Amino acid sequence: MYNILITGYNGFIGSNITKALKGNNLIGVDLYKGNSVNEHFIWADLNKIKDIDCIIHLSGKAHDTKKSSSAQEYFDINVGLTKDIFDLFLESTATKFIFFSSVKAVADSVTSAFLTEETRPNPQTPYGKSKLEAEQYILQQTLPPHKRIYILRPCMIHGPGNKGNLNLLYKLAHKGLPWPLGAFENYRSFTAIQNLLFIIQELIVKDIKPGIYQIADDESISTNCLIQLMADSLNKRAYIWNIPPIVIKLMANIGDRLALPLNSERLKKLTESYIVSNLKIKEALGIKKMPYTAIEGMKKTFTSF
Repeated sequence: MYNILITGYNGFIGSNITKALKGNNLIGVDLYKGNSVNEHFIWADLNKIKDIDCIIHLSGKAHDTKKSSSAQEYFDINVGLTKDIFDLFLESTATKFIFFSSVKAVADSVTSAFLTEETRPNPQTPYGKSKLEAEQYILQQTLPPHKRIYILRPCMIHGPGNKGNLNLLYKLAHKGLPWPLGAFENYRSFTAIQNLLFIIQELIVKDIKPGIYQIADDESISTNCLIQLMADSLNKRAYIWNIPPIVIKLMANIGDRLALPLNSERLKKLTESYIVSNLKIKEALGIKKMPYTAIEGMKKTFTSF
């Protein structure tokens, strides 16, 4: 049994992690008290936490798709909280620090065939920039020989309790509405929560080489495939329209001028490919494939919806 400190344990990822690690002594840091940990602390009481083996740092400000947050908010939370908890790690008995960054700390768009840990970071949003700055703070500190850090860069994580763009697509499929962008055959990488939990458990119990690791399922999935999987989970027919791309792009251009929901920026995000390599983490763990395929993970997520 390990003494594991988890920040942000009440969130989507944290709630799944606490369930997976419930056989350990879990110490939680969050804004409000939940029932999934043995001890609860607020951020102002970090100095009261003693005798920990591992820290999993999840707390942070997620990417705001509505763009209602100021840039400074991302740095105050994503960088500020990381500094506080990492300073605790350096002074504590903990030997492992697992930091949840994001692939967005590297790139908002993937211009090559796929993203790797060797790709030079060039984030364009306050969210990505703040995550990268947090990474840099961690890497710049002097680390005692017996301590190890793992910076994880997951792509979109999905599973029970998931909230985000997948839920919006699912609502579209649930209503039987057509997907009008079927002519765009784009592929994206995702991370099934089951694969993420496997990685976390391996990092805690095994002597894994420290470093920066991208987290993704083995296979990428097209948006058309997602729509079909959603419809299948609902026992409904998927309506995928193959409207010529030139027509869709013309409509997006009109949307730019008239401030309509479909504009060029949104079309790009809906139709671009974003493929992430997970080869480095698999090599570090000594495995050839993740426990769950991308399709298996998605089916479990849609069943939970």
